[in-house]
Amino acid sequence: MDADKAIALISAAGMELTDRRRNGADNGWTLSFSNGAILEVGDKGEVSASGKGADTVANLLGLGSKT
Repeated sequence: MDADKAIALISAAGMELTDRRRNGADNGWTLSFSNGAILEVGDKGEVSASGKGADTVANLLGLGSKT
């Protein structure tokens, strides 16, 4: 999955993107959302969710629970 697709899916569910930046290793994006979720989207398609709203975001993206 790429960052733009993830943003579109999450935004469509009513969560606002609050920050988008390249990660420290410059091999993907760190995306922050208004529900407290932080999504890491690698340039090769790997995705992981963390933070307060991680479960909601993970479920929207079909990643399963992240607790």
